[in-house]
Amino acid sequence: MKRESGFTLIEVVIAVTLVALISLGLVMAMDTGFKAMQKSQDRLMHNRRVTGTERVMEEEVAGLVPVSAPCLGNSPDAPGAQKVTFFEGQPQSMRFVSTFSLQDGGRGVPRILEYQVAPIEDGVGVRLVLNERIYGGPYAAGVLCTGFQPNVEGQQMPAYRPIEVGPGSFVLADKLAACQFSYRVPAQPGKPARWVPVWAELKLPDAIRIDMAPLDPDPSAVQLLPLTLPVHVTRDPLFPYDP
Repeated sequence: MKRESGFTLIEVVIAVTLVALISLGLVMAMDTGFKAMQKSQDRLMHNRRVTGTERVMEEEVAGLVPVSAPCLGNSPDAPGAQKVTFFEGQPQSMRFVSTFSLQDGGRGVPRILEYQVAPIEDGVGVRLVLNERIYGGPYAAGVLCTGFQPNVEGQQMPAYRPIEVGPGSFVLADKLAACQFSYRVPAQPGKPARWVPVWAELKLPDAIRIDMAPLDPDPSAVQLLPLTLPVHVTRDPLFPYDP
């Protein structure tokens, strides 16, 4: 009798099943690799955002300009308005003029920078946002001063308009559990330097501290740490500069 070689149905089913299992394993391995790569890229971008945010704030405070502006209040044409040192320091907001901006870096015109801690839409956590206004001179800053109010020592200090957060605001840091500003009063004879939550002095602070805490800490990623930024300006803006 003549024999014919071939495959049985069971052998074909086993071969197809093995090929399918090998293909499934390759697909799962590729998917795991892509997910790991995406996770690494996301973490790298997060670390870059954190370091970029810290660098931007350092440059902006380093470029602080000592500006004196007339407190115009609600009357922009009021003659003889009292001049003030244009610097607002509150626990949740800060405003000053700087030569460094997020849009143009150190190559553009001076801008009025407005920091504001704003709640996130879902009510969980806060974010740090930044507004930039072109500084067009003392009157451009003076219109933001609404009048005067006494500080804890009874000294009249300027009050400013609230900082508005809108579509043109930049988000510097998002998903924060807390964010707060504090300011260091320079040391004086017989008085050491001290940190205060509200700036109620006529001069500029010699340092600014920004305390930030992430909403979901991740030990494996770079975290936003508290920043202590020195203010290198020592000149009093209310006194004329005499070289």
